[in-house]
Amino acid sequence: MKPNKPPPNSNQDLQAEAHSLGLHASKPILDTKRFINGVSAGRQPSLIREMTKILAAAPPEMIPLSGGFPNPEMFPFKNLTLSVENGSPINLSGKSLQSALQYLPTNGHPALLKQLKDLQLEVHKPGEAVWNNTDIVVTSGSQDGLCKAFEMMMEKGSSVLVEDFVYSGTLSIINPYEPKYHIIESDDKGMKPESLKKVLAHWTPGEESKHIPKFLYINPTGANPTGTVLPLDRRREIYQLCCEYNLLLLEDDPYYYLQFEEKSLRPPSFFSLDTEGRVIRFDSFSKILSSGIRLGFVTGPKPLIERIVLHMQVSVLHASSLSQVITTNLLEQWGQEGFFNHIDNVETFYKNRRDKMLEAADKNLKGLCEYSVPLGGMFLWMKIPGLTSTWDMIMERGLKKNIMLMPGKAFQPDMDKPCSYLRAAFSIAPEDKFEPAMERLAELIKEEIEIETIKKKY
Repeated sequence: MKPNKPPPNSNQDLQAEAHSLGLHASKPILDTKRFINGVSAGRQPSLIREMTKILAAAPPEMIPLSGGFPNPEMFPFKNLTLSVENGSPINLSGKSLQSALQYLPTNGHPALLKQLKDLQLEVHKPGEAVWNNTDIVVTSGSQDGLCKAFEMMMEKGSSVLVEDFVYSGTLSIINPYEPKYHIIESDDKGMKPESLKKVLAHWTPGEESKHIPKFLYINPTGANPTGTVLPLDRRREIYQLCCEYNLLLLEDDPYYYLQFEEKSLRPPSFFSLDTEGRVIRFDSFSKILSSGIRLGFVTGPKPLIERIVLHMQVSVLHASSLSQVITTNLLEQWGQEGFFNHIDNVETFYKNRRDKMLEAADKNLKGLCEYSVPLGGMFLWMKIPGLTSTWDMIMERGLKKNIMLMPGKAFQPDMDKPCSYLRAAFSIAPEDKFEPAMERLAELIKEEIEIETIKKKY
């Protein structure tokens, strides 16, 4: 994809300001050894996988006797045509389809990797020193990359820095390690830097100990479940604290291309602000192209991306070839301008749905719930001040009334604590059901408050 117009979610004025403040000044690139656990450090390249990479770039004269590639003449699929909205059909047949159904190098389809590198350069404009030490790997959805990044770093009982409410899929990855959670407070703008600073004060900058966290995990844009977008000033403070205490910053950003603020108000990414090569960024196609194609991509320091690649070599081998080829063809057809136009349409679609859910919530939940307008993502995050816990209300009584929500407890690192929050998704339910859904929720809350009141008496 060649650049055609400024990207929709990257504020060039704010990025220029970051440069002017010296955030892209030349600094030493991070020594990554402390972040790699023993298992990950012990991984060695698979020769078969490395030969696949060589074969992908080999001239036609090469005679391939090295790999156990199945012969595509025996593949039963002979042609595939996908219609594209406001575009030309994607047609795969013959050699092009055979290639799309064959093994790929672990890092990803070479053409797609080139498109993704061009996209990251255009959108995030990383500093030269950081970019020269950066690599990208295509993963089976961004969560696959996130899982392998955690598995690269964590040991049993590792210390982990997270917000008070975290994407439940992330907790499912981390919890089997029986970690020591250090909880960072957040508000309607996202993570609070002063809370992070207070937690980090338990250690001394530069101190070497297995009890010191290796990373900070953060979902900064359209956060799941809260819908917050972390402002630039907080991003700067948080990044500087990561530098001071030698932490990796895991920027889990699947909703980056799903923001609702004016483009001039959108903050640059942590990857854009990175000067030391300490950000690993996780992007996803699930929210903007298709969740079923299972494609994401991880961008970060070469030594750490290499560890993720080596893990993939012995697990999934690579993300779906067919999905990668289809996506490559689509991005080639669109160019960057077409891609950004599509993002504009996606954001408009979800912003309209958000507004309609807010309208229904404002009408029915006044005095019962507290919530802020989500600035990105797919969720309305609500607190029920009159309740101690929303779990039974949602998991038992709500299902009986034919309304499904997510209890806030599912997003807490400590699930034993009661939680008065809940999450409502505005992404998929029919819009004409928002009003009856909020009516049912209001009824549920009133009933639950009565139940809790009676319990307290006895």
